[in-house]
Amino acid sequence: MSSFVPVHGLHHVAYRCRDAEETRHFYEDLLGLPLVHVVREDHVGSTGEYCPFIHLFFEMTDGSSVAFFDLGDNQAVEPWPNTPRWVNHLALRVGSEAEVDEAKRRLEAAGVEVLGPALHGGFVRSIYFFDPNGIRLELTLTTSKQEELQRFHREARAACDTWTRDKAARQAVAV
Repeated sequence: MSSFVPVHGLHHVAYRCRDAEETRHFYEDLLGLPLVHVVREDHVGSTGEYCPFIHLFFEMTDGSSVAFFDLGDNQAVEPWPNTPRWVNHLALRVGSEAEVDEAKRRLEAAGVEVLGPALHGGFVRSIYFFDPNGIRLELTLTTSKQEELQRFHREARAACDTWTRDKAARQAVAV
């Protein structure tokens, strides 16, 4: 395995939003993530292209952020035509089963449709919902004990290798 610079954690993940205020209300007022930084520019810093935007940062308790770009055209994120809507999502960690349940109650009281809670292989307990931009969110609690998490870590590469072999075999048969 090659040596790369250490990656210390998530700084932010960014999505497009339809409307800055609608998004601010959902993430700050409903989910309780404070709006901690705003960048407003007419040109994209990395490419130099002209595209007026506002970039909003909502901070989580670990210091990382979920961020959004309002490009001023009232366009929401479009689903990817070759990917089911449940695949691409942002999973946010909470601290207890009671918090999962309370989040579901509050979201539903605010008129948000919530799926779950769902248990995933004894690993996590999660609820799912969409933000106003059509972005799927998951609030999740790790339910596995430390020993089980260590076993998952030890077995992860072999499981991925098995998937890769099985996938290749399925594709060979399909041809």
